[in-house]
Amino acid sequence: MLDRQEHATEHAAGGGASVEPTRVFALRHGETAWNVDSRIQGQLDVPLNELGRWQARRLGRALADEGISVLYASDLGRAHETARAVSDAIGVPVLVERGLRERGFGVFEGQTFKEIEERWPELSQRWRKRDPEFGPEGGETLRDFYLRCVDVATRLASRHPGQTIAMVAHGGVLDCLYRAAAHIDLQGARTWQLGNASINRLLYTPGGFSLVGWSDSAHLEGEMHDETGDAGPAAAA
Repeated sequence: MLDRQEHATEHAAGGGASVEPTRVFALRHGETAWNVDSRIQGQLDVPLNELGRWQARRLGRALADEGISVLYASDLGRAHETARAVSDAIGVPVLVERGLRERGFGVFEGQTFKEIEERWPELSQRWRKRDPEFGPEGGETLRDFYLRCVDVATRLASRHPGQTIAMVAHGGVLDCLYRAAAHIDLQGARTWQLGNASINRLLYTPGGFSLVGWSDSAHLEGEMHDETGDAGPAAAA
């Protein structure tokens, strides 16, 4: 897990004025049955499973004292349900942002990784090699998806200088934000985690995003019953 502090202010280009950064919590939704099955969800509306709902509640409690003033979420059910659990804990309403949706995977949606490889072997290779110009029929190219994610996150973060905000989204969205903050090429191999309901911290200034901390999952550790007696399954692999 990366954990480092960034500068508190950034000078605006050409102006000399101090611009307060926006603290950003970039959060993935809780687990779904299709996550367990390695089945592509894309923009299909798959609900949280029992573990995912428990993760969402634990995530909300972990964020309760972080001073989050604005809470955005993808309109897809798994992200919105996670965001509602966070909202209940922090007392801030959920603002729906369609631009935070997962990548549109077209004909790949609903298929497992193995099924994709068997049915479309050549297309599967382009996908696994992270070809920026590849998009499944009816879906988005990797490049278009990346641009969408970074554009919407920039638009949202730039509205709130000096504030702390949260964005509840999807694994693919978080991957794009990590790459933007760490200046990693779209085709670079992923070596970082994108865990369900993990806590990821960014700073935004007019110069872009920077990494503060990534893949904090300490709030998901422990017994099946927490201190309030809230039952939940043991953490999944």
